[in-house]
Amino acid sequence: MPISRVTKLYAVEDAKIFPLLSDPEGGTPSYGAGIDVPGIKSMEISGDVEVKELRGDNGLLDSDASISNITVSYPHAKLSLDVLAALLASTVTDSGTTPAQKTKWSLKKGAKPLPYKLVGKTPTSGGDLVGGDVHFSLMKCVMSSFPGLGLAEEDYRTIDNQARCVPLISTGEWIDIDINETAVAIPTAATS
Repeated sequence: MPISRVTKLYAVEDAKIFPLLSDPEGGTPSYGAGIDVPGIKSMEISGDVEVKELRGDNGLLDSDASISNITVSYPHAKLSLDVLAALLASTVTDSGTTPAQKTKWSLKKGAKPLPYKLVGKTPTSGGDLVGGDVHFSLMKCVMSSFPGLGLAEEDYRTIDNQARCVPLISTGEWIDIDINETAVAIPTAATS
């Protein structure tokens, strides 16, 4: 008997991004290694539906709709230079020796947002299945606003990332939601 197709959603426990390396038409997409989104706080997916109406003879004759936009917002509690480098064409360099080590993220003129896959999951007890979990996968995301960076007076600063999601050229996949009977970690290597 298959597991239930209905579950509650409670909390978010982990999220990773996977740089999209290739997306050939009629082929198979390939992704780079997973990069942890540290201190994930939430993962909110929303979209827009465009409705067209056919009117004539002084009335509504027909109506059709299509999904015109899907976006995701995923604030996280800790700054990750590796996440920033995966979101934007930029570099991270390490230099020095203890006690004067340094890690630097550099964004230069002409940098463009890069495509990536985003996967988030609930805790093990996050669904109706005891010991199971739920994974949300957005197959191709591109940053839609600059990450919320900076500092705050007498408070922690949360990094807020937002992206627009589009279907893969290769497979047409947009979003997957997996309800797992037994909880599984987000893999470090993405599968298409």
